[in-house]
Amino acid sequence: MTDDTGILQHAKSSIGDRREGYTTDDNARALLATLRYHELQDGEKNLGLVRTYLGFLLYVQKKDGRLHNLIGYDHSFFDEKSSDDSIGRVLWACGYSQDTSIPEDVRMAAIEIFDRSLIWALDSSSPRAQALTILGLYHYAKAFPEDENPQLNVIHLADRLCELFRQTSTPTWQWFEPYITYANPRLPHALFRAYQVTGRKDYLRIAERTLKFLAANDIVKGTYQPVGNQSWYKKGGKKALYDQQPLEASCMVEAASIAYQVTGKKMYSKMAWTAFAWYLGKNSNGVMVYNPVTGGTYDGISARGLNQNQGAEAGLSYLLARLEMEVLSKHESQNSLR
Repeated sequence: MTDDTGILQHAKSSIGDRREGYTTDDNARALLATLRYHELQDGEKNLGLVRTYLGFLLYVQKKDGRLHNLIGYDHSFFDEKSSDDSIGRVLWACGYSQDTSIPEDVRMAAIEIFDRSLIWALDSSSPRAQALTILGLYHYAKAFPEDENPQLNVIHLADRLCELFRQTSTPTWQWFEPYITYANPRLPHALFRAYQVTGRKDYLRIAERTLKFLAANDIVKGTYQPVGNQSWYKKGGKKALYDQQPLEASCMVEAASIAYQVTGKKMYSKMAWTAFAWYLGKNSNGVMVYNPVTGGTYDGISARGLNQNQGAEAGLSYLLARLEMEVLSKHESQNSLR
């Protein structure tokens, strides 16, 4: 799926579809996945991919720090500016790069992107953009512990998420919004990280409440069944079962794994394993979503079965989940020895 420019957005079956071009969203995800692989597997051989994806982000960033998101195969821009969520994904990947052992020249390029785009995320009203930015700031704060600004920015964004929760939640609806849509576990995931940065117990309390609420709706009789994107799930309404997206399983794996690392509670590690099993056939349709032959991942599950295309978002979602399972397994092993 990757060429000299970056990772292609879509595929027909397992073949990259050049007609659909590239997105900043996917190249930020790809950068994060390759950086994580580099750290977990000492993957010196994939530094070329890191440079490719980072070069893509440099190309799409405008002088004011905003980014284009839709890019044609001929390198033309299809939009004026990116979504707030894509800026958040770029900040997560570039922030993570500072907390790695990659060469200094690569980190310098990533931090330039981070610093120029951060202002737009801090003003964003998108809860997911706020959450993704917190994830990037968490790693930035680890890399530069003497700098107070990352922690202050984490507090600014985490407080806004908590205020959304207080305004919207009820005893039976422990959530940030009056609906559950996409990439939902990212919100509690970010608050767990905010707690790690600041030690604020209110962040931890809301993170646990919302992740448990989400799991209670998404895990049915031991099977992960995320909300579908046909009509989402509105407060007081009925949850849509289809179409289920690989992104949701990945987000749940990562959020639950971090929750386990923070709290040591086994229910969270079980949650992560249950969500990961979705890729391997333990889902509402009993179908393998990960394709071990191509190394790709099918784009989703519908009421009729699998979407046979294997695009970038789906494949990267699986890779990020698989890498997180490596981290979770190590923490489980360490805890079992105590």
